[in-house]
Amino acid sequence: MQTLYVVTHPQSIHHVEDRVGGWYDTGLTDLGQRQATAIATCIAELCAGKTPSLVSSDLRRCSETAEIIGRHLSLTPRLTPGLREMSYGVAEGKPQAWLDSRCLPVPDEGSLDDTGGIDGAETRREMGTRIYGAMDALQADPADTLVIVTHGFALTFVIAWWIGMPIDCLGRVSFPVTPGSITHLAENTQWKSRAVVTLGERDHLAAIT
Repeated sequence: MQTLYVVTHPQSIHHVEDRVGGWYDTGLTDLGQRQATAIATCIAELCAGKTPSLVSSDLRRCSETAEIIGRHLSLTPRLTPGLREMSYGVAEGKPQAWLDSRCLPVPDEGSLDDTGGIDGAETRREMGTRIYGAMDALQADPADTLVIVTHGFALTFVIAWWIGMPIDCLGRVSFPVTPGSITHLAENTQWKSRAVVTLGERDHLAAIT
């Protein structure tokens, strides 16, 4: 892989219902569908003249986005649970206010293994190990360009993997983006260095209402 375009899924039903996402499996809203089409048009332009591969989280809000992108690229997306968002355990699908009122502050030490006091929630270490494993597996893909459809918080761990950040550092890193964004990651083949070329671009959504 020399080039990655990492898409965060656009507006999903859990967004407008103000519910906790995580592994709570909702699809795209009507607006999200239009946003996904705009994303697909942009990705097709970015991939012009290339033969990319397309992979996605298996949760509906991502897989629906990937299907729309796939139609523009004439590709069938490969779905992998490894690219899912963080699991919020018993909070998933509940009102966001429910989680906000119960989630405990992250401790000064041990943030990598903290669940916020929410039963069944993933830690950053568990999520990072899962996503790093998924990305390691994708290195076997012969394509030099990879389009990945994932989630907002999961993107941080994809970028961290890309730049070679140790899992033990994941309690201290964040690359915040908004839904429907495209992040461009690229490798300099001469120097073998990896760059975050753009982070969370959303210009393609400017005209979508």
